[in-house]
Amino acid sequence: MSQHPTVELATRILTAYVSRNRVPANNLPELLQEIHQALEQLGKPPERRPQRPSASQIAASIRPDAITSFEDGKPYKALRRHLTLRGLTPEAYRAKWGLPVDYPMVCASYSARRSEISREISVGQQQRAKIAPVIAAQAANDSVQALR
Repeated sequence: MSQHPTVELATRILTAYVSRNRVPANNLPELLQEIHQALEQLGKPPERRPQRPSASQIAASIRPDAITSFEDGKPYKALRRHLTLRGLTPEAYRAKWGLPVDYPMVCASYSARRSEISREISVGQQQRAKIAPVIAAQAANDSVQALR
């Protein structure tokens, strides 16, 4: 037997096929290559595709304090960075695991905290914007009175 048993087996399969079917001579190399590739794939384990979670598993992955990743099963406050490290976008992650389009990428408590901080910063900026003209007017008044 030769060093490549799949080549020999592909040749035997091709010979048996050609003996019973009409095949143009110029198609033989392609046919032999296709048979050989098919035999090579038989020796490899099938690609393991992720099992899609059920609706209850999807609901259980969303908690107020964390979102559990289907990639590694660990809880995260925000999934975006975790997914980026794995080469996934949120859209690709949702498609890969069969998640709904509105599946959150940030847990509720973290989102609320970020919103609160944003509002605090915004309120402070609004107050400074209201006070700035008053302070400028007072400074102008002080400088005018100092000149008198």
